[in-house]
Amino acid sequence: MNSNSIQQAAMQLLPAWLHTQPIAELDSSYRPQNRAQGYQTQQALFDATQDSTYGWKIAATSVAGQKHIGVSGPLAGRLLTSRRLGPGAQVALHGNLMRVMEAEFAFRMKQDVMREAHAPLSVDAVMNAVEAMHLAIEIPNSRFTQFEQVGEASLIADFACAGHVVIGAEVTAPWRDLALDAHKVQVFKQGQWVADGIGANVLGDPRLALTWLANELLDHGMHLRQGDLVITGTCVVPVPVNEGDQMLADFGLLGQLAVAFT
Repeated sequence: MNSNSIQQAAMQLLPAWLHTQPIAELDSSYRPQNRAQGYQTQQALFDATQDSTYGWKIAATSVAGQKHIGVSGPLAGRLLTSRRLGPGAQVALHGNLMRVMEAEFAFRMKQDVMREAHAPLSVDAVMNAVEAMHLAIEIPNSRFTQFEQVGEASLIADFACAGHVVIGAEVTAPWRDLALDAHKVQVFKQGQWVADGIGANVLGDPRLALTWLANELLDHGMHLRQGDLVITGTCVVPVPVNEGDQMLADFGLLGQLAVAFT
């Protein structure tokens, strides 16, 4: 892809992102063909939105999730400030093709995350750059009507199915002492249990997921920056939601987070 093709792909995605006008697929003449081209198109789309970013998401952090959307591994996507929400937020589902919610761990970075040469960053190195943990509920969405079929390069271009995200307050419990891979998360709808999972559903451990993201960005000429907040992937199987649903994600001693759908 040349720069003109990247811009054309971004311009085809922009109305779908801004005005909830989904498309079937990107035009074949400028469709990204690999991860690198996907991230280049994502950058161009981000620039075109004239929005700001507060961090990153990781999509497809389970084998089942990867099979569902037809990708070979996790995907990184920017989180845009205009779609960041606080605890107890109300979210309109109009135009949302996925209609699910996900319960996730999130990490906030205290410094830029870089590396020497091309040696992959270790989990310890990445976690030493973390300032705080937050809880999160993601309401993912795609601008593709057949998001299961368009392939990972197009999905990356489209912010890796990013949508609204509810971000909780900083976790005050001593989370660094916990085995996050074994930590249980439950989801309730209208006060009734509907799903549970554990941190191991996120690439084996949310810390591993964060480390994957740090290395993925560096591999593609980007990096985690001071203040970035990263949602690391869903601990539970995505829970279907509809208008009127009142949802609660319970992370045990780490806290709870609620969202309502209108």
